[in-house]
Amino acid sequence: MIKVKTFASPLKIFQAKKELEELDAMVNRFIEEKNVQTVISVSDTCTTDDSGASIGLVRVIAYE
Repeated sequence: MIKVKTFASPLKIFQAKKELEELDAMVNRFIEEKNVQTVISVSDTCTTDDSGASIGLVRVIAYE
């Protein structure tokens, strides 16, 4: 059965590299803890405020 899990992370100015590394670690930890054998897709998208500035990141993985 295919399942989908969504992760989110806020982005702060000058902190994006650190926040992306933390998001990667969160997703990798989930994959390991849930014993995910097959990752079908990974997708990232930015969230923005009303001025168009990036304020967050959403990562979605589809897995079996």
